[in-house]
Amino acid sequence: MDGSILAMIGLGLMVGLSGSGSAIGLAVSGQALLGMLKKRPEAFGVGMAMASLPATQGLYGFVGYVLYSGGIQGEVGMLQGAVMLGAGLAMGCACLFSGINQGKVCASGIETYGSGHDVVGKTLILAAFPEFYAILSLVVAILMMSIAK
Repeated sequence: MDGSILAMIGLGLMVGLSGSGSAIGLAVSGQALLGMLKKRPEAFGVGMAMASLPATQGLYGFVGYVLYSGGIQGEVGMLQGAVMLGAGLAMGCACLFSGINQGKVCASGIETYGSGHDVVGKTLILAAFPEFYAILSLVVAILMMSIAK
């Protein structure tokens, strides 16, 4: 048995969990944006900037998929498959939780901005903290590629 099954599961987790984190985070922040528009319809642009931040986790998952998918051509060894599974699981989980929690941070900032407080800059700074771990998971997945060679 070769490691291609493990590799395919890893790639699926990488993209699926990352995209799920983005989708949930975007839904949470988007709901807050819609609530804010009741009070301040003129602030759509500012709210949209904050609400869109959780979209990046899904992009990181896609980048990881593109980088790793080239390694599935031909026979995949067990070590390569295990590395892809590990990278996919680590990155998928980090991006899932990062996207959800970033959406919550953005939602709080949007709600506070809707109440008349100028917290856009502070919200963007605080939203960068969960984002850092999504970026870190992509970097680790890239570094793990060297293990499988």
